[in-house]
Amino acid sequence: MKIGIYGGTFNPPHLGHIAAARAVVETLNLQELYLIPAGLPPHKPLPPGTPDPQKRLEMTRIAGEQLCASVPVRTLDIELRRDGKSYTVETLETLNARFPDAELWLLMGTDMFLSLHNWYQAGRILSLAGIAAFGRTGEDMDAQFSAQREALYRKFPQARIFTLAVPDVVDVSSTEVRETLPHGGGARLLPPAVYGYILREGLYGTREDLKHLPLSRLRPVALSCLHHRRIPHVLGAEQEAIRLSIRYGANVEQARRAALLHDCTKRCTPEEHFALCARYGIEPDPVERANPKLLHALTGAAVARETYGMDPDIVRAIRYHTTGRARMSLLEKIMYLADYIEPSRDFPGVEDLRRACYENLDDGLSMGLEMTIREMNARGEPLHRATLEALEDVKGTK
Repeated sequence: MKIGIYGGTFNPPHLGHIAAARAVVETLNLQELYLIPAGLPPHKPLPPGTPDPQKRLEMTRIAGEQLCASVPVRTLDIELRRDGKSYTVETLETLNARFPDAELWLLMGTDMFLSLHNWYQAGRILSLAGIAAFGRTGEDMDAQFSAQREALYRKFPQARIFTLAVPDVVDVSSTEVRETLPHGGGARLLPPAVYGYILREGLYGTREDLKHLPLSRLRPVALSCLHHRRIPHVLGAEQEAIRLSIRYGANVEQARRAALLHDCTKRCTPEEHFALCARYGIEPDPVERANPKLLHALTGAAVARETYGMDPDIVRAIRYHTTGRARMSLLEKIMYLADYIEPSRDFPGVEDLRRACYENLDDGLSMGLEMTIREMNARGEPLHRATLEALEDVKGTK
């Protein structure tokens, strides 16, 4: 197995890190990639205002998810847990013991590669791992890279060195990102979810009022709350909500905000959901307690209200996007259906449901509710009474 090891302060991880890591993974056909934030780097002190280790770890994890590589990408805290300086040789020895039969490759940028001969126990590093060095431009690959490669081979004959240019890498440093963030910049330099996490946590001098975010800021903040596999769904629900709102004359901005936040607590564990319920005075009913998948609608609505300042119409659209209810508002119907038929959904009958939704909203809602009821019955799962009441109401039988 070929494993890539990419360490650094990741303060913060930016698009340059992502592009370089993706290029090395694809070029060397790595089968796994480990991102390892440094605790105390030996070559330079962490600058003032550096987030605490857990926040850097979380940003790195989010960035790793955004890699969307064809291989597993994992984030390790082994250097953050280590006392003293973060020496690469110690990390490689730990990983070599954990994966004795693996072929390790250490990823690094131009500056690190050109100073590698001065690293602590450089020879031991080169005996434990191959070096995959990347440069931002073709010039990096010419005289400097060639001279360093030859010097390392002369001094360390056992070395395995691979160098590559990453022509589409964003020419940016973490220092540049940190300098621009307090002044409202940084969005184009960071993975969207990392940028959203920074805004959400108020890192690097950002001072966003989370209860009055414009859509351009709310979107990355919302994405930072999600598992990366759910991001296409949420963005798809936003686009579907826009289309349905235009078709039926609803408030487009309200629909977009509801869609962006409707799954904001989806990745919570059942224990975390129940803790949020206790915090916000929510009392789940027996069906919701028995089916934790329903809890994210309750807790998401509360977080949307308390953390992000959403108005009552949006809060209710989030609250009932899974079960529906009797006397649903136009916005609630649109959110329920946008969640159901957004473009990444693929299940038997979805195309018929999509057509029905754009021909007549209530007919589409009726069809969607009936499909939900059939599915829950087929699974033998308890059906929420609100769903039955919604169907009775929309059919005019109540």
